[in-house]
Amino acid sequence: MAIYVGMLRLARLCARSPGVLGTRAVLSRGWQEARLQGVRPLSSREADNTVPLPIGGLSYVQGLTKHSLIHKTVGQCLEATAQRVPDREALVVPQENIRLTFAQLKEEVDKAASGLLSIGLGKGDRLGMWGPNSYPWVLMQLATAQTGIILVSVNPAYQAMELEYALKKVGCKALVFPKQFKSQQYYNILKQICPELEKAQPGALKSQRLPDLTTLISVDHPLPGTLLLDEVVATGSKKQHLARLRYTQQFLSCHDPVNIQFTSGTTGSPKGATLSHYNIVNNSNLIGNRLRLCLKMPEELRMVLPSPLYHCLGSVGGTMVCLIHGATLILASPTFDGKKALEAISKERGSFLYGTPTMFVDILNQPDFSSYDISALRGGVIAGSPAPPELIRAIIDKLNMKELVVAYGTTENSPVTFMNFSEDTVEQKAESVGRIMSHTEAQIVNMKTGTLAELNTPGELYIRGYCVMLGYWGEPQKTEETIGQDKWYRTGDIAVMDDQGFCKIVGRSKDMIIRGGENIYPAELEDFFHTHPQVQEVQVVGVKDDRMGEEICACIRLKKGEKTTEEEIKAFCKGKISHFKIPRYVVFVTNYPLTVSGKIQKFKLREQMEQHLNL
Repeated sequence: MAIYVGMLRLARLCARSPGVLGTRAVLSRGWQEARLQGVRPLSSREADNTVPLPIGGLSYVQGLTKHSLIHKTVGQCLEATAQRVPDREALVVPQENIRLTFAQLKEEVDKAASGLLSIGLGKGDRLGMWGPNSYPWVLMQLATAQTGIILVSVNPAYQAMELEYALKKVGCKALVFPKQFKSQQYYNILKQICPELEKAQPGALKSQRLPDLTTLISVDHPLPGTLLLDEVVATGSKKQHLARLRYTQQFLSCHDPVNIQFTSGTTGSPKGATLSHYNIVNNSNLIGNRLRLCLKMPEELRMVLPSPLYHCLGSVGGTMVCLIHGATLILASPTFDGKKALEAISKERGSFLYGTPTMFVDILNQPDFSSYDISALRGGVIAGSPAPPELIRAIIDKLNMKELVVAYGTTENSPVTFMNFSEDTVEQKAESVGRIMSHTEAQIVNMKTGTLAELNTPGELYIRGYCVMLGYWGEPQKTEETIGQDKWYRTGDIAVMDDQGFCKIVGRSKDMIIRGGENIYPAELEDFFHTHPQVQEVQVVGVKDDRMGEEICACIRLKKGEKTTEEEIKAFCKGKISHFKIPRYVVFVTNYPLTVSGKIQKFKLREQMEQHLNL
């Protein structure tokens, strides 16, 4: 029956979606053939799992809908887990000596939530969290969700101009921050845009440049014009405030906005992607299901998170997955530190490790790597940017992460839409971002014709389902540009799908290099250069050229102690890749411009290279 329903959905989809006009051809092929192609058992061990396949030779797939989606708020999920496993460790923050069980975390979150209400914040207000990974970050993430306050995840590296842009964009009423971290002086940066702060009554700021901002909360030091987080939490422990919290929670819906995450700025000005409880609760539940967390023993449910919480991989893949599945969240360090990640794995018996490709490269290259006990490590998630196949193989081999999975998604999709199963082969993990997640549809659209692309043919990836964001905060036009009336979200990523439903990301549509009319996908070249024995990391960008329109520039970071030349790199390419794909320019670099979440900012790298090459 499921396949017939799936085909009917596909037929309706063909009839109304401009992106899938080419799908009609599918329906003329025999129902019997489609029924046999449509689903495939994973393995005898996981016989209850079936993986939908693309039908009719076209790049469209729909995830399973066997299990219902969850209609709960984040607060209701925390309460359920605290009742189910009250004495299991929920959160460990080594640098702050924090170690809380789910019951203790729930109690602290309730007090913090109640405290936020007591200082005049309420449902729909925006509260910015600006700072590195910490216990207060997790506390605010969950406390805001308990009250209907919308958490705004503010990049901890933002300087005054960027901070002002973000707070204005979404109309933040409150901001929570530490006094400073390393060289980042948060309070002093804030004073640059709010000179009124020092003389303001705590909780009653009147700022000319930020008229919505009234409440500043310091997480660690008493500062002029600010409330202290500990005092807000203490106020929230009073009975009358806790009673108000219970009353407020009656009016929350799982479809309410819970979080605004700024897109990472890899392509220009950040936009505020607004996610609901429904978005992130279901995405984190489905991530955990695909990681097989329900089959793990408690001691195997220990997640080491070096990724920033302000980013979707941290807040959803980390905090929310742990909250829903009763796993322990271990914050390795305030900002990424490969050594601290290994220490956390060793001392806390970490079993799962999250990270971007850049983070995993750094962890593997720690000089004292072999001295750490990584025997408890079994799996993890690599996401955030394309991962070269050689790196995937190295992680599985050297970190003993047999259950490593690659995840793909976007902030606007809550975030994960494609992901491996832990049982997938090393090749499947190295050469793809896995298969479609449950309750999610994906199609790859031919960018010239606007019709569904055939299998193994590049096109733009579109996503539809529960996971699509509510919209960009205050930007209806930009929302409409990315989410059509048919509810398909345009990712801007160029992808290829095979007949098993495995998806490979070959680049960003904006990163695609068009050299003399030839389309060149940087990810393909980056994978190729990673096979060079001296290459540690590589990024390929297009730089302007009067004759060809664009030329290829390979920005190569060599392994420690290695030396080579531009000529030797070009010689390595000859006979292995098409002549038009051989880079015109090879530049050796020591680092790349990164966002705080570890993503490479290709538009900045392109600018740097054009300047460096005097183009």
